[in-house]
Amino acid sequence: MIEMEISKVLSQMRALSGEIQGQPQVQPVASPVNFGDVLRQSIDAVNEQQVVAGGLAAKFESGDANVSVAEVMISMQKASLSFQAMNEVRNRLVEAYQQVMNMPI
Repeated sequence: MIEMEISKVLSQMRALSGEIQGQPQVQPVASPVNFGDVLRQSIDAVNEQQVVAGGLAAKFESGDANVSVAEVMISMQKASLSFQAMNEVRNRLVEAYQQVMNMPI
């Protein structure tokens, strides 16, 4: 998911650069994206952030001098925010599914 966002930002930057220089804007052909793969990658990224945060917390608790409390707190907050965002996406998906299922045929 992060790679997709980076490529979108890069394409926007190229388009703006082309507009500034007066060159015509060329739209790249978008490759088809599988929703399941994107969702799986997002969940894996959230899980990875939680694992990293837990590892940093364990290192800090064990007295590792290379890990500061600021790093641990920032990592824990990132993991928390990404988990909350994932839960919100899940709630929206469930709500959309319920609305589709309640539509009359």
